[in-house]
Amino acid sequence: MKGLDRAVSLHEADIVVLNTCTVTASADQDARAAIRRVHRENPQAKILVTGCYAQRAPKEIAALDGVTWVVGNSHKHQVADIAASSGQQDFISLEKLALSAPAFTLIGDIFAHTELIAAPVFAGDDISAKTRPNLKVQDGCNNRCSFCIIPSVRGQSRSMKLERVLDETNALVAAGYREIVLSGINLGRWGRDFSPQQRFEHLLKSVLEYTSVEKIRISSVEPMDWSDELIELLASSPRIAKHAHVPLQSGSDAVLRRMHRKYRPWHYAEKIRRIREAIPDAAIGADVMTGFPGETAELFEENRSFIEHLPLTYLHVFTYSSRPGTPSAAMPEQVPIATARERNRILRELGAKKNMEFRKRFLGRTLEAITLQTADESWTEALSDNYLKIKLAGQHAANCWMKVEVTEIGPEAMAAVAQPEVALLAV
Repeated sequence: MKGLDRAVSLHEADIVVLNTCTVTASADQDARAAIRRVHRENPQAKILVTGCYAQRAPKEIAALDGVTWVVGNSHKHQVADIAASSGQQDFISLEKLALSAPAFTLIGDIFAHTELIAAPVFAGDDISAKTRPNLKVQDGCNNRCSFCIIPSVRGQSRSMKLERVLDETNALVAAGYREIVLSGINLGRWGRDFSPQQRFEHLLKSVLEYTSVEKIRISSVEPMDWSDELIELLASSPRIAKHAHVPLQSGSDAVLRRMHRKYRPWHYAEKIRRIREAIPDAAIGADVMTGFPGETAELFEENRSFIEHLPLTYLHVFTYSSRPGTPSAAMPEQVPIATARERNRILRELGAKKNMEFRKRFLGRTLEAITLQTADESWTEALSDNYLKIKLAGQHAANCWMKVEVTEIGPEAMAAVAQPEVALLAV
């Protein structure tokens, strides 16, 4: 593509592209560490940094040794052209920032974008390297949560056209993929930017009708977008993974209000109850935050107790990270980091307990699972339809849907053996 070839290793690369996140301070730190490592191990390589951190703090990145280009999300669609220019200054447009640092910088108004820019499907990729590709069908967010930097670096919500979603899905199926993960920054808002508006449920129905993909997994959908129709689709179609990820952030009403979230704890609990009643064996996960400004010991206990009484099967727990320019960064009653981390530990332990209780329900039962990769000669990594990690006895080819019987419950994964019928469908 553009005269560029994939390097065999970092040490042989002429150009290294780093895509960054900026959702937390630790994500920024990880990005800076990666840039320094690349420059240290391959000083001659030109480094192109793109993504959310590049959009938010281009001068900060441009000042790092080894960085040749800083390209924000606003110009990410030009990354291949910029890299192919191999440092020719004439390529950089008049939109570049005048910096004292040596790197060329392309940052524009992310809110000016009206179409989603997504990576193309590469049919030639080795499917054994990644058996569950993400198909990004939505970007940006119109919500204004008080802690979140994402809208300022991703822009307004915008959706991939339905026709392109179907084309991309069919291309992935033709390339041999068996499960596709539909993803987005605010996935449940897919289609709301169209005229006339469309809904995420319509997208799912169309993918089921016009493609032959064996399994669709929904990455994450906000509580207010879990309609009865979406829940019924999940419950009724064997081609949609029985897995619902529903961000919570906090089970305390006072904290949710300070976060500017658009639902109350009782709304959230009702959505989770409906999903569990419709799909008894579904994995139901949540994002939860600890240490948000104003989270007292009493409010944290409200959160912990609320989560304890919900039929969730796993938690993604995050410690609050102040992001520059967000309303929460200026809020009083900032929680000491040590306190926030201790609360994080408590919720992670609660999540582990819930996950163990859920997994124990499947001992001796048969599940559908997709093989991921062979770990060693004795077992193969796999993932069940309902998002359970499985150690499958023996060596098996990657990217096969199989029926497996659970034989043992481990601390993090379940041991299983393949059923005699082995693959549900041959590759």
